[in-house]
Amino acid sequence: MKQIIALGGGGFSMEPDNPLLDQYILQQSSKAKPKICFLATASGDSQDYIARFYRFFEQQSCEPSHFSLFNPSTRDIESFLLAQDIIYVGGGNTKNLLALWKEWSIDQILHKAWEQGIILAGISAGSICWFEEGVTDSFGDGLAPLQCLGFLQGSNCPHYDGEANRRPSYHQLIAAQQIQAGYAADDGVGIHFIEQEAHAIVSSRPYAKAYKVTYTQEVREMELETNYLGAQKNA
Repeated sequence: MKQIIALGGGGFSMEPDNPLLDQYILQQSSKAKPKICFLATASGDSQDYIARFYRFFEQQSCEPSHFSLFNPSTRDIESFLLAQDIIYVGGGNTKNLLALWKEWSIDQILHKAWEQGIILAGISAGSICWFEEGVTDSFGDGLAPLQCLGFLQGSNCPHYDGEANRRPSYHQLIAAQQIQAGYAADDGVGIHFIEQEAHAIVSSRPYAKAYKVTYTQEVREMELETNYLGAQKNA
């Protein structure tokens, strides 16, 4: 079963005191202590980012690790990544992430991982990257479309409610047919894909949502049913 969990924002890096999304990711593995590997490529393998990953996941029932392209721990990257149960991709510059992954063949390894049932997850750049296209600020001057890995069909826009220009820019790009229709997610929302279908939408914030954004003569936004994970915890 092929699974991708795409976070619009949230998780340990944005909500260090709110574990709901990251615990949801861990719970999707059939293992009692899944092996979870962090790829912080988009941030230039920021040591602070990696430290924050360990600070959270070392407190959870899992076996955390990371892989750095700037300081590789092994030459056999494929064997290392394909031994994981979950691969979690951090945020940052999506264009740089994709360029580095292609140079090191990480893109091909991740496709094998996905085909083999390893759960792929990520936030922001780590959400956009799985789709055919994404809305990115990687170019440093406003938001622009970017060709991505294409594991999932359509486009993706994270931080839909978290950055004022995300929603209007996504609408404008779709209306101008500069980017395909697709999925948008507020901060604190994860869209859980099984194969190509959005199987579940979960949130760590009571009012955060995800949307299917389409275009037929005009841009249309369909709010998707979102399950607030805190309601389960407090029940």
